[in-house]
Amino acid sequence: MQLDEHRSIERFQQTMKKWLRAQPDQPATTAELQTLLDTFVDEYNHRRPHRSLPHRAPPAALFQTMPKALPMNSRDTETHARIRHDRVDASGVVTLRIAGRLHHIGCGRTHARTHVILLIHDLHVRIINATTGELLRDLTIDPNRDYQPQK
Repeated sequence: MQLDEHRSIERFQQTMKKWLRAQPDQPATTAELQTLLDTFVDEYNHRRPHRSLPHRAPPAALFQTMPKALPMNSRDTETHARIRHDRVDASGVVTLRIAGRLHHIGCGRTHARTHVILLIHDLHVRIINATTGELLRDLTIDPNRDYQPQK
């Protein structure tokens, strides 16, 4: 777990405890506590404005607009496009998972530890130096090979 995620969870728990303590009718049973927790979660996600979101929107408003992950087998008829930020490893390779399989793409040792942006559209991949904008690789992944050598 990342430190920021840990802090967010702690902040959420602090907010929830403060809200629970402020309720005029304190729960006497676990069923009553669960009812209060359900009310809090609904309020927190759907009505409470969040200061870090545009227009102080509640978290659920942002969640509704985000694309949802799909099972791998449901993508068969769709194209798959994404952008990924990564770093070339010490041996000059960047690793990418496509359709559940890892592919190692050679970029060259001269680019070791370079921060890169990967533009992925199905099997077509462009690897760009994140600092300079230089195109390091433009390739189509061979799905039958784990290692995609430089040509």
